[in-house]
Amino acid sequence: MTTTPPDAQLENARWDLSALYADIDDPQLIEDIATLAERYGAFESRYKGRLSKNLGEALVAFEALERLTNGLFLYLYLRHYADLNDQAVISRLREAQLAIDAAQGAHGVFFEDEIAHMDDADYARLLETDARCTRVRAYLDKVRRSRPYMLTAEVEGALAKRRAYGADSWSQFYDEAEADLRFDFEGQQRTLTEMLHILSVDGDGERRAACQRVVNDGLGGPFVKFSAQCLNMVVGAKRIEDKERGYAHPMAFRNINNMVSDGVVETLHRVVIDHVGPLAQRYYRLKAHLMGRETLRWSDRNAPLPFDDSAQIPYATALRWVTEAFAGFSPKLADLVQNHAAAGRIDAPARSGKRSGAFNYSCVVGDGQPMAFTHLNYLGSARDVMTLAHELGHGVHGLLAGEAQGALQASPPMALAETASIFAEMTAFNHLRSQPEANGSPQQRMALLCGKIEDMLNTVLRQIGFSLFEQRVHNAGKRLDAATLNGWWRESVIELYGPEGETFTYADIDCLWSYVSHFHNPFYVYAYALGELLTQSLHARRDEYGEAFEPLLLDLLRAGGSKDLVTLLQPFAVDPERPQFWIDGVQASLGKLIPEAEETARSLG
Repeated sequence: MTTTPPDAQLENARWDLSALYADIDDPQLIEDIATLAERYGAFESRYKGRLSKNLGEALVAFEALERLTNGLFLYLYLRHYADLNDQAVISRLREAQLAIDAAQGAHGVFFEDEIAHMDDADYARLLETDARCTRVRAYLDKVRRSRPYMLTAEVEGALAKRRAYGADSWSQFYDEAEADLRFDFEGQQRTLTEMLHILSVDGDGERRAACQRVVNDGLGGPFVKFSAQCLNMVVGAKRIEDKERGYAHPMAFRNINNMVSDGVVETLHRVVIDHVGPLAQRYYRLKAHLMGRETLRWSDRNAPLPFDDSAQIPYATALRWVTEAFAGFSPKLADLVQNHAAAGRIDAPARSGKRSGAFNYSCVVGDGQPMAFTHLNYLGSARDVMTLAHELGHGVHGLLAGEAQGALQASPPMALAETASIFAEMTAFNHLRSQPEANGSPQQRMALLCGKIEDMLNTVLRQIGFSLFEQRVHNAGKRLDAATLNGWWRESVIELYGPEGETFTYADIDCLWSYVSHFHNPFYVYAYALGELLTQSLHARRDEYGEAFEPLLLDLLRAGGSKDLVTLLQPFAVDPERPQFWIDGVQASLGKLIPEAEETARSLG
């Protein structure tokens, strides 16, 4: 790698949202918000009580409403995430949220309620005689499976109307408060994104330790109490609603919506604890040796190795490498990535007020056009290159599924949504290893290898650690103060990473749970581990399938939310109900990379 300052391509990589609306005061945007109630009211008047005869026609109309609201909120949320402090955007977004909640609560609840309770004979007849119903059978079947957990239409309507004032509003306010966080470090006021970047890329161990202390102390003031309140609101609201709906346990809703069995999820957690945990401790002992330490500090966990080339990778180079990596596997995916970047669908530079982290937002809008937008805080590290690949993987997944499935079936369950993104990461990593400027010396090869191992451990072990913490919080059945949450967080970390002083020392970690916004989307996090090990297990079989692998994977991506995990994997002749499938994923990835790192370390002397 060569040291190159961020080029103009990074600063110019901003979203172009003009295909959606011209601005926050676009008359079309204002009209679309204002007429939501009218549109939903007309839909209810035409179809309520008539679905056993007119379901196909109603589905077409309902999907059009979905596309309208998708485009509306795609625009507003992207504007909001680009600048969390823009009060005009916040006001317009709030207006739209209130409008859609009122419209759906008053006029939209009947639709899925009638589908769920439709006579079996009528439903079978519609599937047999109406292609409009057959096309979205997966959506219809999912709605009908939810019947045991539905409340009365009146209660469902009331819940929809008050959604904007519930746990979701706390989560949104949390995002705004987190964006406003500033940490006084070395005489400068820094954002959380900037502080976490220092922890990941700075070569000075004492500076990293000081940085983590400032982060933990900064979070440990009013913010950790605010974060505890947000989490209590999310967990408490979910607990009450789950009880009313009859879900068997706190994770039941997520597992059902992920279309995976409780057994698969339990097996995943057990495999990670039993197989990934020991590998992680083995790796971190190696890292301690490479860093000349007896034991790592927690602030060393993601730190660069002493001989790592810390030069920044220009965004233009990163985008080229990732595109080449896609092209090496699938020209179709590479074309989608190139078009994505050229159309202004990536917002890359880090800046004050922008939402931290990275994500991809994909949906079907307008006349049926799938759209995907990628959000980054690109700072030039090798990890940022992997993040770019990851989010572009989500993007091509959304585009393929949206085109094939339409608005009602495009979104895959969260547990399956990580497949393309992690496959993209692995493909980009392998491509990066072939680049002399990134992998030319043994030291660079070691640094690149260790970076990938750490990314996998963060995706698998760390996310399952989040899940264990989350399960304990939800199972408590009561309000929890910040001090209790701090203690439980520390215990969950030690459970997976080993006792104090064995692999790590754990100074200044107690409040770090408070910046994990995924906890506001209950039990989302295990999807990362599931997606990583699922994809690694499939990736290991790539040579076995030969030329058939690309079309198999593209078909998997096109399926969107139309198939459950077991059905989705049948063409690959694998069974996710068997623990060995997940163990294979561990062995094919960390089980190979960690011994390779140990061997490379020996060659370095």
